[in-house]
Amino acid sequence: MSPLPSSTGSVQIQQFYDKGLAHASYAIRSGRQVAIIDPARDPQPYYDFADEHDAKIIAVIETHPHADFVSSHLEIARETGATIYASKLVKASYPHQPFDDGQRITLGTVELHALNTPGHSPDSISVLLMDELGQTRAVFTGDTLFVGDVGRPDLRESDIVGGHSREELAAQLYQSTRQKLMTLPGTTRVYPAHGPGSLCGKTTSPDLDSTIGKELKTNYALQPMSEEEFIKVLLEDQPFMPKYFGHDVLLNKQGAPSFEDSVRAVPRLHSGVALEPGVVLIDTRPAEQFRAGHLPGAINLMDGGKFETWLGSIVGPQEPFYLIADSQIALDTVIRKTAKIGYEGNIKGALLAPRELPATSPATDVEHVRQQPQDYTIVDIRNRTEARQPIFENALVIPLPELRERAQEVPTNKPVLVHCAGGYRSAAGASILQAALPPSVPVYDLGEAISTFQPQSAPV
Repeated sequence: MSPLPSSTGSVQIQQFYDKGLAHASYAIRSGRQVAIIDPARDPQPYYDFADEHDAKIIAVIETHPHADFVSSHLEIARETGATIYASKLVKASYPHQPFDDGQRITLGTVELHALNTPGHSPDSISVLLMDELGQTRAVFTGDTLFVGDVGRPDLRESDIVGGHSREELAAQLYQSTRQKLMTLPGTTRVYPAHGPGSLCGKTTSPDLDSTIGKELKTNYALQPMSEEEFIKVLLEDQPFMPKYFGHDVLLNKQGAPSFEDSVRAVPRLHSGVALEPGVVLIDTRPAEQFRAGHLPGAINLMDGGKFETWLGSIVGPQEPFYLIADSQIALDTVIRKTAKIGYEGNIKGALLAPRELPATSPATDVEHVRQQPQDYTIVDIRNRTEARQPIFENALVIPLPELRERAQEVPTNKPVLVHCAGGYRSAAGASILQAALPPSVPVYDLGEAISTFQPQSAPV
């Protein structure tokens, strides 16, 4: 997590940014009092911040029940005695104070005011920072307003998370932006809960903060348009929804157990131990090591920048799995990443890769692919919006999050070749198909060599 400090008069704002989940959380300090907004699963950085400034955390604010990560709001409250604040619409089961329109928190010499801004979720709030003179200095927008984007409104449609239609929430977001956020002074700093690459939006800017004035000029969603136009534009081309999102909404409504206790509770296994058949094997080693030898049926989900997202996209929230790495440090890293999305309880066991690994993956003849692509059944596992510009004619498009469920759709009359956009996903995709298809069908991973192939003209 990289902190980004900012000072506004008598108040200090510290942003903590987790690139893996594109998640921004905040510590706000006035004097010796601190409020935390949308904390990540690991609370230690916030404790360190308070200790560094000889300050006390008195408030933890949840802008909404997050879908893409597990928050430490309950753990921080238990550890520090801080009060948790959330909208009454959350119907949270953890102890909290309602924080809705008109309600405020005194923090040192400043105040934090609640704004109900539904749309990304029906229970979303934004938090205004008001200085000693009653001037609006900053707004913490959660997933309502991002830099260059707004939050997607299609994550709460399932009955288990409320059954709210995307059109209904998009209409609420139109009103929230027009009636609440866009009426704030143009100099108001904007601090969102997510940055580029977040699956809670679609075109988020690389910038991690902004101003209301800048967003009014540059954010597509804040330009003049009717509510009907806004709904249509917003719902177009939203990214896929990982399997774990609904699970995290419910977990965050309850409050998660202690992060470190949960990590320590994961069973560590000796590499020679017999593993339970039928349980998913997630091998997090680099693709080269995996191809040289792996346990039969293992999925090669390399530890990388988006490991958490892809783990929660491939594996279901109720599905147990084994976690494999090549060193104790690497194993601890992926366990902690797993806990960030609330999957640590799914880990049947964590172990180092055994020395003797019977299964191998075939090497790919890239020049043969280039000259004779028709010799392969090519499976494009990119997302649908990416796959609109095909790289190979007649490729079968099955996005990676759907591949385990749809593997039997892949024809087996030719060798199979898997590709994505850069090589990370295709390692996982090829291993999924290698496990699912008959042993007589070779499955090749084009890997990073995909970058040497030119996209085809998109079909008219």
